[in-house]
Amino acid sequence: MPRKNKDLNKTSKAVSKGVVNNAGKVVDQKIVDTIEKNYMPYAMSVIMSRAIPEIDGFKPSHRKLLYTMYKMGLLGKTRTKSANIVGQTMKLNPHGDSAIYDTMVRLSRGYEALLHPYVDSKGNFGKFYSRDMVCAASRYTEAKLDNICEEIFKDIDKDCVDFVDNYDSTLKEPVLLPVSFPSILVNANTGIAVGMASSICPFNLSEVCETAIELIKDENHDILSTLIAPDFPGGGYIIYEKDKLQSIYDTGRGGIRIRSKYVYDKESNCIDIINIPPTTCSELIIDKVIELIKLGKIKEISDIRDETGIDGLKITIDLKRGYDPDKLMTKLYHLTPLEDVFSCNFNVLIDGVPKVLGVKELIKSWINFRVNCIKRRTAFDLDKKKSKLHLLLGLSKILLDIDKAVNIVRNTKEEVMVVPNLMDGFGIDQLQAEYVAEIKLRNLNKEYILKHISESDLLKKDIEGLSEILKSDEKVYDIIITDLKFISKKYGKVRKSELIYPQEIAKYEQDDNIEDYPVTFFITKEGYFKKITSQSLRMNSDQKVKENDEINQAESGSNTSDLLFFTDKMQVYKSKGYNFPDVKASVMGEYIPANLNFDDQENFMYLAVTSDYDGFMIFFYEDGKVSKINMKSYHTLTNRKKLVKAYSDKSKIVKIFYLTEDKEFLITSSAGKMLIFNSDMLNIKTSKDSQGVCVMRLKKGHRIIKVDPYLEEKLPSIKKYKVKNIPAAGVKPRVEDVVGEQLKI
Repeated sequence: MPRKNKDLNKTSKAVSKGVVNNAGKVVDQKIVDTIEKNYMPYAMSVIMSRAIPEIDGFKPSHRKLLYTMYKMGLLGKTRTKSANIVGQTMKLNPHGDSAIYDTMVRLSRGYEALLHPYVDSKGNFGKFYSRDMVCAASRYTEAKLDNICEEIFKDIDKDCVDFVDNYDSTLKEPVLLPVSFPSILVNANTGIAVGMASSICPFNLSEVCETAIELIKDENHDILSTLIAPDFPGGGYIIYEKDKLQSIYDTGRGGIRIRSKYVYDKESNCIDIINIPPTTCSELIIDKVIELIKLGKIKEISDIRDETGIDGLKITIDLKRGYDPDKLMTKLYHLTPLEDVFSCNFNVLIDGVPKVLGVKELIKSWINFRVNCIKRRTAFDLDKKKSKLHLLLGLSKILLDIDKAVNIVRNTKEEVMVVPNLMDGFGIDQLQAEYVAEIKLRNLNKEYILKHISESDLLKKDIEGLSEILKSDEKVYDIIITDLKFISKKYGKVRKSELIYPQEIAKYEQDDNIEDYPVTFFITKEGYFKKITSQSLRMNSDQKVKENDEINQAESGSNTSDLLFFTDKMQVYKSKGYNFPDVKASVMGEYIPANLNFDDQENFMYLAVTSDYDGFMIFFYEDGKVSKINMKSYHTLTNRKKLVKAYSDKSKIVKIFYLTEDKEFLITSSAGKMLIFNSDMLNIKTSKDSQGVCVMRLKKGHRIIKVDPYLEEKLPSIKKYKVKNIPAAGVKPRVEDVVGEQLKI
């Protein structure tokens, strides 16, 4: 019998005997139980062991890498191949070599992403500000720990932090590193976990140390006075907004605006961008500028190129003649990532619990952590010195009679009895006797013994001093302050990021350097839009429209006019005249719902064209109400493309008009009644979704069906239809009035 058939027979017998109990069955399981058993452990692993930094400023991957390098003896002058470091790190970090190497790259001096790099690198480690400048393979580069790591691993072998087993219990690794300064705030740290994230901006080392010192002295210290603002490794400008910065310091959340730094070369008529925000890269900026040039939004640039080299980042922009470089940069700051926002979320693991802390709470948490480290280190040193003093006290008793000690050893028949006999002979304990017994014969002289005994006085003083430290928090704080002052003096650097104030920034005027000329805007009922110049319109005024479509509006304006497209979903979409190309009357035009990304089933209603937002919008509803809204209510300082609640949703809209002065309107109801009223009878509202005022009283089941601006002599008996007060019921027209109206139309 073939092997396959035998296996099938075995399986069928096993099933028949009940060995495979659930084969082919669908077992019901609650989704909550599935998530709890399968997903929650993964989520907790990502939060606790991967993405969120701890109070020492490191994620587990950083800590494992740096500790491996420390144990390899790389805290010195000697470098080794990065591949060696990656291989050794895998004993603590069981991930792929590429992930470990990427971690090393981000911590390196060559990558330039940190204010104070932890890895001193040699070779091509890429650049944080470039997407295309990637690092060389680990076999080509070399690395060692940077000098600042002395303050990270200082006294780590003195039991100042806990150690745990690695993943296979063959090695020990530290839970935290005993950092001597608040590294959590000195170097940027970002991570995305499950359901939460962390994004900590970097601060100047000297400012952080000074702030920590002042907080130790006074817990109510105003940190803004010493910790001026963040300091980014790429430099550039920080737009100093004190209220927002204070909010970040208090809550741990907020945004910091950063803009690039540039210099203008008058001889070459070019702009050199030498710093960019840490949230972007040079290639992304260049791509965005090129896109804007293709769209016609930027016409001042003749060329842009990346000239980054050995001297660092440099993006060069060649200007066309006659354009102002400062105005161009103001525009680029607004339209490109040359100005960007660094989002802060100071989410840190404190005792295994993720917490979002303000700067003051974060520094206080580090101080508490550091106090514990120093106390543990002091207790370790105290135990060592007490043990040594204990041995020396035993040795001092030997000094009283060296010959007796020699005779005891000489006359002891069995080796195992040497220690007990010394204990009995001199009244010392086992540890002291062991120490004496191990002294070499050549050292059994008074000079050797007196030399060692003299240490006991120094040890007693040291023990007394260490004991005082353990009893006094003030002495512990003094040690922390001394360390911080030393670190600030040795490793402190001048700020890289400069501060500028909002009032110093030139306001972006979107119409700068954009050619302005008169145009006419046409839009059809179905939403096809055309912008036609006066010259083109004179040459051909026959408008091409889609079958069964017709021109709904023709509005005069200019190339820089604001265009407000109102829809039947109480929304308005904003654009500019220059965002649309000049076309001829013979083309169908742009389909506005697609161009401006209307929502599903959303239709165009009305186009308002304005330059100064003067005047008002007037909305007519089926229930007889009319609202008059100040046009400035639709003006936004930010470049918003879409406004919701553009008008009331309490009743269906019938007609919309934009007016710069009051006019008379003829309203017709489904009951056949008409009235004429002037819009000056309404008060202007600032709330866009105001329900308005009732103008025409309607009987149950009736509604307004038509609204038109009233033209003089359109109705013969005009006084009959004009109202002096609102609301009014309206009047049914005479036959001759209706005929007259039809003839007029």
